[in-house]
Amino acid sequence: MRIDVVTIFPAFFDVLEVSLLGRARGAGLLDIRVHDLREHATDRHRTVDDTPYGGGAGMVMKPEPWALALDEIAAAGHDAEDAASGPLFLFPSPAGERFTQSLAREWSHEPHIVFGCGRYEGIDERVFSYAATIGRVRLVSLGDYVLNGGEVAAMAMIEAVGRLVPGVVGNPESLVEESHEDGLLEYPSYTKPASWRGYEVPDVLLSGHHGRVAQWRRDQQVERTRTRRPDLLPE
Repeated sequence: MRIDVVTIFPAFFDVLEVSLLGRARGAGLLDIRVHDLREHATDRHRTVDDTPYGGGAGMVMKPEPWALALDEIAAAGHDAEDAASGPLFLFPSPAGERFTQSLAREWSHEPHIVFGCGRYEGIDERVFSYAATIGRVRLVSLGDYVLNGGEVAAMAMIEAVGRLVPGVVGNPESLVEESHEDGLLEYPSYTKPASWRGYEVPDVLLSGHHGRVAQWRRDQQVERTRTRRPDLLPE
């Protein structure tokens, strides 16, 4: 999988060199490239923003640097001329659809994803329309809150999607029982010692009875979901 990131803060993504994603990059499982939007500015001051039409506070990111950056990435990533076979452009935005585990799994099969990290009051709306002529466009939100820019959200989505690419996580079975994979929260986990500071591991986990363990874990998933995220349960 190839992942490109366009941002005015490339150093933010240095963390991609560590942990599982860093090893996946080294092994050639993930090809992640970070691009500085200011390299595509058209003036000597490398300006990427301007005042908003209609007035209001803040600045809006200019369309031309974005178009130049996306054109270059799309041309390097594929040879097809139609947008349907172009890259998937993901723009983190509080005005976007909610990011979920099901979307992460769906996007883990994409050959080429491009994250566009907005700043200030956002990106000129025409950029999204233009991007749709060279690829597929989705505006995505991590949740109902506002961040200073798209970098934090992009980093979270890169990790959520990247870890689902085959080979990135050493034991693929560990991905199956995680929170949200089946619509429920994950069950609680324990390790040695069985007794720690007066807290005991549930007896069923020490029983060696796989059927009882499986049922206990399922019951815990349902109870946790009912208590913490009742919105995930069917009405």
